[in-house]
Amino acid sequence: MSNLLNLGIPKGSLENATVELFRKSGWQISISSRSYFPGVDDDELNCKLIRPQEMGKYVERGTIDAGIAGRDWVRENDSDVVEVCEMVYSKVSRRPARWVLVVTKDSTVQKPEDLHGATISTELVGFTKRYFAERNIPVNVEFSWGATEAKVVDGLCDAIVEVTETGSTIKANGLRIVCDLMESVPVLIANKAAWADPWKRQKIETIATLLKASLAAEGMVGLKMNAPNDKVEAITEILPSLNRPTVSHLYKSEWVSIESVLHEKEVRRIVPQLLALGAQGIIEYSLNKVL
Repeated sequence: MSNLLNLGIPKGSLENATVELFRKSGWQISISSRSYFPGVDDDELNCKLIRPQEMGKYVERGTIDAGIAGRDWVRENDSDVVEVCEMVYSKVSRRPARWVLVVTKDSTVQKPEDLHGATISTELVGFTKRYFAERNIPVNVEFSWGATEAKVVDGLCDAIVEVTETGSTIKANGLRIVCDLMESVPVLIANKAAWADPWKRQKIETIATLLKASLAAEGMVGLKMNAPNDKVEAITEILPSLNRPTVSHLYKSEWVSIESVLHEKEVRRIVPQLLALGAQGIIEYSLNKVL
């Protein structure tokens, strides 16, 4: 195999967040509205825009070596791939997507077994068929082209399998969740042959490491300050950090420099306390990666 990795970028709802995540991780990806082949400032990468619904099958075939998609669509296609790592995009949602079994509020269905012989409408046909087959519950699963919730309300089917986060929209439409079938988050997946190739595996693992480092940095900031030497213990006691704050002595001075990494929301709480303890020159700075 050549030293070129074919990488799938998810087109659609994850597209902008993925490009931004790669930017923070060190790669500049440029996407034109007239092209499905994004440019990237890495001669070892060849990027392609692919719908998440199809990412799994193209990675399994080896058309691309690796790609990012929701775990739900990987499982929908029953793709035989390597799941390298999870990636929860905070700019999209911190909650996993939930695929749930839904009926009307007045339905007598209380559990999946109650749908024996019923018709279920969903976009996730393959997964839903396997879910009920594994439990020996005979059902008819139909593909939904959209407006899935309306189908069960109008009596066009007995139940639906639909995606949600909080369930609030489902409840607002007079429907009821019977049970959760699957949770899904974005995942980086790899073709098995590419994963077995030493160079490609190292490249994929490098991408995974830096992407996860960028995700870990979201909501985190660095805080740096100067303080009198006799206040170090008091300041480090209240200063959050990943492990322990860094303390270094200033040249020919009774003062020290203290540096730490903490959640951004902690800054507004802790800065007044730091000032009261004599800290000066407090600097807050953003982070691209936390490794």
